[in-house]
Amino acid sequence: MLLYITIGSNDLFRSRLFYDAVLAELGYKRQRENIEEVGYAADGDMRCRLWVVTPFNRKAATIGNGSMVALEAPSRAAVDAFHRAGLSHGGTDEGLPGLRPFHADFYAAYLRDPDGNKISAVCERPE
Repeated sequence: MLLYITIGSNDLFRSRLFYDAVLAELGYKRQRENIEEVGYAADGDMRCRLWVVTPFNRKAATIGNGSMVALEAPSRAAVDAFHRAGLSHGGTDEGLPGLRPFHADFYAAYLRDPDGNKISAVCERPE
């Protein structure tokens, strides 16, 4: 259903450092960039699925109350690593790694990126 997601940033250099670190833990990497945007995808994907961008209208990037991007993680260890990488690259904690009540194997961690956007990594595999 989803083609790609964009997240606004007021400092692409700072955001790139953050997203390079956290997305690497989930198997994604920076595939494209220019002065206005940075695109991430898994190797072999024909399209960048997550873009960090300077807003098109040139106004300040703002966060959406109730908005969040959830990214699939290959393992619970990857969720843990995602969270650690985020905290060490300017992110803030929004929920430590752990099981959630959504179903028996829903293991997730939540972060805010340096601009305040909420992101999570989720592993739904039993371990």
